[in-house]
Formats: sequence, C-alpha cells, structure tokens
Amino acid sequence: MKIKLAAALKLLVVMLLGTTLLPLARAAELSIALGADVTSMDPHFHNLTPNNNVAEHIFETLVGKDARSRLKPGLAESWRAIDDLTWEFKLRKGVKFHDGSDFTAADVVFSIERVGKIPNSPGPFTVYTKAIASSEVVDNHTIRFKTAAPYPLLPNDLSTIYILSKKVAGNATTEDFNAGKVNIGTGPFKFVEFKRSDRVELARNDGYWGKKPAWDKVTLRILPNDPTRLAALLAGDVDAIENIPTPDLAKIKSNANLQTFTKTSHRIIFFNLDQQRDQTPFVTDKDGKPLEKNPFKDLKVRMAISKAIDREAIKNRVMEGLSLPSGNLVPAPMFGHVPALTPEKYDLDGAKKLLAEAGYPNGFNLTIHAPNNRYVNDDQIAQAVAQMLTRAGIATKVVTMPMGVYLGHASKLEYSFTLLGWGASTGESSSALRPLLATFTPDKGLGGFNWGRYSNPNMDGVLIKAMSTIDDKERESLLQRAATLAMKDVGIVPLHHQINTWATKKGVAYTPRTDEYTLAQEFQAK
Repeated sequence: MKIKLAAALKLLVVMLLGTTLLPLARAAELSIALGADVTSMDPHFHNLTPNNNVAEHIFETLVGKDARSRLKPGLAESWRAIDDLTWEFKLRKGVKFHDGSDFTAADVVFSIERVGKIPNSPGPFTVYTKAIASSEVVDNHTIRFKTAAPYPLLPNDLSTIYILSKKVAGNATTEDFNAGKVNIGTGPFKFVEFKRSDRVELARNDGYWGKKPAWDKVTLRILPNDPTRLAALLAGDVDAIENIPTPDLAKIKSNANLQTFTKTSHRIIFFNLDQQRDQTPFVTDKDGKPLEKNPFKDLKVRMAISKAIDREAIKNRVMEGLSLPSGNLVPAPMFGHVPALTPEKYDLDGAKKLLAEAGYPNGFNLTIHAPNNRYVNDDQIAQAVAQMLTRAGIATKVVTMPMGVYLGHASKLEYSFTLLGWGASTGESSSALRPLLATFTPDKGLGGFNWGRYSNPNMDGVLIKAMSTIDDKERESLLQRAATLAMKDVGIVPLHHQINTWATKKGVAYTPRTDEYTLAQEFQAK
C-alpha cells in the first residue's frame, strides 16, 4: 500500500513539474501609444485623424485604402459607373457585424443618411456625402447612388464614410458611442472599453471576413506628451509608439532593442488667416490698439507673411529633418499635385518691402493660436514662425493649448491666425481644396475647415467643374489649376508635409502609411 502511494505521489510530482516546464499558451497582446487624444468614438461626429484612426479598427468603409492611400475593395467588392449620374456598388457577401447580424445594403443607406443628421459636429463628414442625391437598394448586396451631376470622385469619398449597423445604431446618439453602448462594426477588432483621454481596449474579431489580425487583445493608449510616450516604450509598458519625438530619433535608431519606420504623410501643415472680418481680434498696432482694418485681407500682407517664414530652418532646426517644405496641398506623386507650386523661398527683405507697400512699414502686433499636442512639434513650429514674423516687423506672440480645447475655439473663428493640419483622406487634392479653400457653403458641404473664410469665386468654379469631370487627365488639370489659384492667392500659408515616424520593440514590425494611421491590424510579430 505504501509502495503504491509513494509511486502515485512520485507520478503526481512528475506531472506537475512537467506541466511547469511546458510553454504556457498566452494570448497575443499588443499595446500602442498614440500621440493624440480622441474627441469622440462616434465615427460620424468629427472628421479628425485621431478619431478616424481608432474607428478604422472597429468599423469599415465601402472602399478601402492601402498604405499609399490607393483605393482598394472594402465592404464593397467592386464598383462601376453605370452612366454619368449613377454608381453601382457590389457589396461583399457573408460579412457579419460584431453582434452576428448580417451586413446589407440597408446598413449602407442608413450610415450615409446619418452623416447629414449629426448635430453640432465640429468637423462634419458631409463634404463626402453631399454629391449623393439618392440611394437605391437593388438587393441586399447591391446599391446604386444617384448624383445630381457627373461625379467621378464618389468611390474616393466613400472611402471616408464608416458603415454602421442600422439595427444597433438606428437611434444612437454620439453620447451612446462615447459610452460604448453601440460600438458595433464589421472591422477586424471588437470594441471593449473606452476611457476618455486614457485608452481604448479592443479584442480580435474572430469572425472577421478578411485577414485575421495577429493580436487577440489590443490596447490603444492615449499619450499626447512626447516624453511620456517615449518613456512608455523604453520601459516596456507599450510595444509601439507613433510620432517619435524628433530630438530622440537618432537615439532610438541606435537602440538595438528597437526598430523605426518612417513615411512621408499627405498631411499639409499650414496657417489660416482671417480674411473675412473687417477687424480681426488678435491683431493690434504697436501700442496694442485694434487696427481699423484687417491686414490679412491684403494679398501683399499674406505674401509678406509667407516670405518671412524660413521653411528650411523649420525643417532642420525644429523638425530634425522630418518635414518636406511645400507650396502644395498634396505631395508628389498624389493626384492633383502641382510641380510648379514650389515652397515659398525665405526672403526677409522682400517681406518687409511688401508690408511697407501694404501700409505697414512698422508692422503690427499678432497672436498665433495653435495646438500643442496634435501635430509633430506643433507648439515649436508656432514659436519658430513667431520669431520669424517678429524679425519681419510683425511682433508676434504665441498661445497654445490641447487640441480638444483648441478646436472648440478655432472652429468658431475666435482667433485671427491659426495652425492646422489636413490630410488628403480621399487620396487626391480635392480632399483638401473642398474643406480648406472652397468658399464656406455648408449646404454644399464646402469650406467646413476654411477657418480663414478665404473666398475666390473663380477658384470655386474651377473646383466644382473638376468634381464633375469624368476624364482623369482633364480633372487633374482642373484640380491643379484650382490649387494654383488658391495658393498664388495665399488662401492659406503652407509650411510642410509631415514625415511621420513609428518605433516598435524588437520583434514587432509595422507597415507605415501616408495617411498617418497607426493600425493594430498592420502590426506583425517578426
């Protein structure tokens, strides 16, 4: 009996020891530190890259985009123009929402209609849906859109509209999405939890129709502070970060335990100048008294400001080489890029001469307003430009604030001179022309981010003609002409395109994207 008991105990010990020596099955988890806060979890509320970046994990669009912003099938397998006013989209069969319900054409119609019903949007998506005059459900997996005029950009526009479940989100409010009650999509990850200004928790969608992500669980940590984000990577608290602080890039590249990835973005960083009001609030004379007239209405003043900015110095001293000085809305080789629109050359004497010709030989006082946690080195860029303008005679100070605060004020046109960035989300230049430089006409979905209220009817006419031109070569020529008119008019003051960076721990690889998105589904274990 004792012998049998001893043998049994010995066997148990061996079994236990053997168990501990076996590799433990462990869920694949990925933690990513994002560089900007999320203002809303409602994918139709605010057209803002940080919001869209998170939405891309949970929701999908009819038309997708690859890492170079080229169109590819998404929830629609194919699309075609039936005639000049009709587009037909064939929807992917067998796609399920996260709750197990079927994706159908009715969900597409609902989602597109919902975009126009969102109240108080600080950045509406309606610019991408206004062309649709009506929708026709042919069957569960076929939908047709009618446009009032020929509109070749519809597939591009629909690459920006996220498709929701009509069943789940039929009566949902933006607050419902922020509370995590209705965040049901078709994307590669399921929503788990949203902690405002802290993190978004996701879980792999094992029923996903496409390529399954490598990660069972994903945590998107919101760490806008550059040193904090980098420290999290170095401490091993996260596996990857976006927007490596530029002063630390060389150190990161030399770290054998880390990897870096870079890509030129289609985002243009620029300044809006108030060109609407006769008096603008943050411009005074040298004694601090409001000017009788708004200097930004004068083309010579706008040209002087552009000439006073040393874009190469910003590139070398502020951006550590991680910017592409630009006079364009989109970088080459994107559709609509204008080779002749080269970056304005730094010309301090020329700037002073133009100011004098405009009636400001002694300059004036100006306040620049900018975010301090949204774009790469945004606050430093504003400070550098302030110093440059001051040397030209425009005594400039800077006020910066978190993006969430900044947007609420800037979008209400409370400031005179504002820093903003804009990515060409549709993969071509009208994506910037329409919201940034077209005359503000909300009923047409134009000028939604035209904070300077720049208006050039000639440019508007060319742009509108371009958007209804079927021939690609002719349409690009028209877009180039529209961009040239607006930029020669200094409708905005362009600075540069960002060169974006990512860093990962060794063994984790990322495919960098021109749209700046940091997508968990694009990370792989190597």
